[in-house]
This record gives sequence, C-alpha cells and structure tokens, in this order.
Amino acid sequence: MTFSEYLADRWPDIVFLAAQHAQVVLIAIGIATVIGVAVAVLAQNHPMVRRVSLTVTGIALTIPSYALLGLLIPILSLGVVPAITALVVYALFPILRNAITGLESVPAEIEDAARGMGLSKWSLLFTVRMPLAWPVLLNGVRVASILCVGIGAIAAAVAGPGLGRLIFDGLTRLGGANALNDALAGVLGVGVLAIVLDLFFVLIARLTTPRGIRG
Repeated sequence: MTFSEYLADRWPDIVFLAAQHAQVVLIAIGIATVIGVAVAVLAQNHPMVRRVSLTVTGIALTIPSYALLGLLIPILSLGVVPAITALVVYALFPILRNAITGLESVPAEIEDAARGMGLSKWSLLFTVRMPLAWPVLLNGVRVASILCVGIGAIAAAVAGPGLGRLIFDGLTRLGGANALNDALAGVLGVGVLAIVLDLFFVLIARLTTPRGIRG
C-alpha cells in the first residue's frame, strides 16, 4: 500500500489521534499557564522565589522525556495522567520565564501613574501589569505548546493518547505491513499539529493584544 493509499484508508484514525494529541497538549498548557503565572506574580516581591522557581523548572526541562515518563509510572501508572503531568513539567519553564519577564518589563512610570490614580495592588496587577505583560506571556505559551506537541509523541511510551501511538506502533513492527506508513503518518501528523497550534496562538495574540503594544 502506498502512503497516499494508506492516508485515504486511515485518515479517520489519524484525525482522531491528532485530536487526542491536541487535547492532551492544551490541557497541559492550561495547567502550566495557571501555575506559571501564579508563581510569576508571587516572585515579583520575592527574588528568592524567582531564582529557585526558574532554576528548578529549567533543570526539569533538561530531564530526558523517556526518563521522566519512566519515573512517573510507579507514581501515576499508565495513560493520560502521567502524559499530562510530564507535559506540564516541560511547559512550565518557558511560560514562567516569559511571565516573569513580561511583568518586569512594565515601565515603572506607568505603575506609578496607576498607583497615583488610586489603584490597589491587585487592580494594578490585573488592569495594568498583566495586560501589558500579555504579549510576552503568550509568546511563552506558544513556545511551550510547540515543545509539548513534540514531547507528547513520546507519551505513547506510557500508553498516553495521541499520534505517538502511530509512531511507536510503526517502529515496533518495522518491516511489517504498513509499519513505515504508520511511523511516517505519526511524524508528519506531529509536525502539522505543531504548525496548527502555532498559528492558533499567533491568531490569539493578534486578537487579544491591543494594537498599541503589538511588537
């Protein structure tokens, strides 16, 4: 069977696995964004929190994905949970770093002017600092999502959902019927999904960033 014939026959399965892959990545990105922004806000007045959180998440990013997923098996077993947990670990550093950078990049004179208008600490954060930091924060989310799409394929090693199943199935049956087509479809699917998510976040940035602060 040629690759085009394989795609024509298996496209419903490939689309289903791609949707699962995207779902797992977006759930992990959502969790990592909440954690990353909360830690970034806390770190604004606590330099030690900033240093420790960036160091820990940066070191976590260097852990090989196979090793991290293997370490999670005794704790979380197999399936979706260890896959999402691993992706959250890998997504935290770019999101946290950009959230801290974005909040720190707000000009001091703007904050002083906002305080002069009587804004409380939390009003200043949500109505002035966070909107101005949004483009930088969103760029971190965008980078993390692309990173997680690639690593998400490895999650098939712990029975995680997504396109990694095609890749692993193909590689374990290499030489068998459609094994190469499976692996190729999985790899190409991961690439296409990364492009789609990247364009999605570009569109989100375009729609949610005020024209005056667009880069």
